This record gives sequence, structure tokens and C-alpha cells, in this order.
Amino acid sequence: MDTDEITLPADTLKILNDFLEEKAKREREELERIENKSNDNIMFEEDWQLSQFWYSETTKQALGKLVSTLLAEQENSVNENNYRIALLSCPSLYSTVKQVHNNVKIFEFDKRFSAYGDDFVFYNFNSADEIGYLQEYRELFDLVIADPPFLSEECISKMSKIISTLQKPVTKVVFCSGAVVEPWLTKCLQLKKCSFEPTHERNLGNEFVSYANFNLDNYLNK
Repeated sequence: MDTDEITLPADTLKILNDFLEEKAKREREELERIENKSNDNIMFEEDWQLSQFWYSETTKQALGKLVSTLLAEQENSVNENNYRIALLSCPSLYSTVKQVHNNVKIFEFDKRFSAYGDDFVFYNFNSADEIGYLQEYRELFDLVIADPPFLSEECISKMSKIISTLQKPVTKVVFCSGAVVEPWLTKCLQLKKCSFEPTHERNLGNEFVSYANFNLDNYLNK
């Protein structure tokens, strides 16, 4: 049985072709950057389907300063390079932190960030309840900075379990998220709301705040 070929109006077809060409161009440029990469200079676009929203330059610099200040406290340690940093679901912070300190892992669901080589760890917060999940990183990190992708009790609870696996008894934790998550978060982790308010490149409707298990504001004001 013959069927009529479906055709689009010329103006609609042009818009579609322009979109596909621009998308293909971006993908080619991204692949070229990866192939010729200096890891800390790779740029990625936000994927809204994964609830990705990049930090503003002000926020990145503030958290980069935090890392510098914390590292300065390690000057009397046997080996500063043993200081390990974990970034959970905040990939836009990676380049800034990497410029300050080399020993950093980026935990991400988005496999594009495997371009960062050994610094990349694929993870899925939905796997938090699995026995032995991420045990190879248990109590390994001295600083954990997390920014959960979703403002839901389930997400906050599972992210908290993962953080509990990664942190040592003395690990400093910074948790950037919406103000709405406070009752869920403080039930799971010993964190308190701070004055520091992370901002993003795009203006988002929710109120974003920070939580920490130490005096974050004091460190940022040093």
C-alpha cells in the first residue's frame, strides 16, 4: 500500500535544518576540544534534562578560594597532595578547583565528563541504597562539595548516604541546594545553613543557599 510522503513547509524545514546544523557544529567542536584537550579547559553546555545549571563566575571563585584556604591549613601536613576533594554533581566547579589543587574527583552521572580522565567517577545517586555502593571511595575525601540535581526528599536522602560513604570523621562538607531541602538535609547530615548563597549563570526561580558542617562563611571572608 502506497503512502503519501510527509513534507514540511519550506520555512519550518529551514528552521529544523538550521537547528540540526548548529547542533552538529557544537558536537564537532566539543569532540575537537576533547581530542586536543587540556582537561581543565574543556567546556560543556548545560543539559537541562539532567537538571544541570552552571555556577556563576562569582560562585566558582568563592569556592575556589575556600579550597585555597583549606589547603593553606595543610602546610604542616606530611604531604598536602594527600588532601582529596570530591565534587558531586557540580561539574562547572571542576576547572576552578583543578587549578587550585590537583587531587580532585568529579562524581557525575553525565558521561560527557569522562573527558576528564581519571578524575571522573560515574555515579548514580539512585544506587545509594545498594550494598557496597562506592565502597572503593569510602572515607577517602577531606572535602566534599555537593549540589544535588533535584530538590526532592528522595534525592537529598540518597545524596546524603553517598556523602556519608565518602567522608572521613573530620571531612568538611559543603552542600549547595535550594532552601526547601533544609528539613530533609539536616535530618540526614549534621549540616547547618550558611549565609553564602551560590548563584548561577542563568537566573533560577528557586532560592539557593549553602549548608556546611563547619563555619563556611568565616572561611570565605578570610
